[in-house]
Amino acid sequence: MLGQDLLARLAAAGERAEGLDRTALDITDPGAVRAALDAHAPAVVVNCAAWTAVDDAEAKEAEALAVNGTGPRVLAEACRESGAVLLQVSTDYVFAGDGETPYGEDAPTAPRSAYGRTKLAGERAVLDALPDTGYVVRTAWLYGAGGGNFVRTMIKLEGIKDTLDVVDDQRGQPTWTGDLADRLVQLGRAALAGTAAPGVYHGTSGGETTWFGFTREIFRLLGADPERVRPTTSEAFVRPAPRPAYSVLGHERWKNAGIEPIRDWRSALAEAFPAMAEIERHE
Repeated sequence: MLGQDLLARLAAAGERAEGLDRTALDITDPGAVRAALDAHAPAVVVNCAAWTAVDDAEAKEAEALAVNGTGPRVLAEACRESGAVLLQVSTDYVFAGDGETPYGEDAPTAPRSAYGRTKLAGERAVLDALPDTGYVVRTAWLYGAGGGNFVRTMIKLEGIKDTLDVVDDQRGQPTWTGDLADRLVQLGRAALAGTAAPGVYHGTSGGETTWFGFTREIFRLLGADPERVRPTTSEAFVRPAPRPAYSVLGHERWKNAGIEPIRDWRSALAEAFPAMAEIERHE
């Protein structure tokens, strides 16, 4: 989802960009990565690749670590050799998820899942190898038109379920991949201009809600009765990997780079929604 929106925005801005999926590039292969950078000579590399199957990572942590930890290290080492800036996309799962106020960019990390541990390994690899040109952008609760996600699932379920029980004890920030892609483009430009300090940034929407509140807003945009969405607890949906109860991130570092943080999640969802609803109507 994010890669597609990023390429679309770069194209609209007249930037030359190449998107390499996993069939075109294995980011865990140092030789292949160096060859790709030699061939394309990018000024900025954005790593949207990740093992995002959170529950599967619990039983396959080594495989997840290869993609989420080794891959970013290989990319960082290649970028160090070529002089390219690297933007590494990461996750709220690097935190314990038991906070009560937004996690700042410098808040202590304490992942509670294999997925979180492997993503944190990737963050550290990038920041260690590229202290002056490495950027980590943490995000969460992503949705977009380019792939399966919570919004598209809820649109589909609204048409076939009388009521939906949705978790109301996990708080976070629904984030449109289009908005995150915009910030990645701006951050890449600022990095090249020397106006954005390297390090960690939080790329999530403003405001906060629960999955229950998020679903009610989806129903409202569909013209469906939000009362059909009923609150429940995480205990009703036990999964192998623990979900953070609190995934709200702070956004202070964007302002220091002269970049506006992402807007409130409701206004973003309202803009993104028509295209997503249209896709589901035709599937």
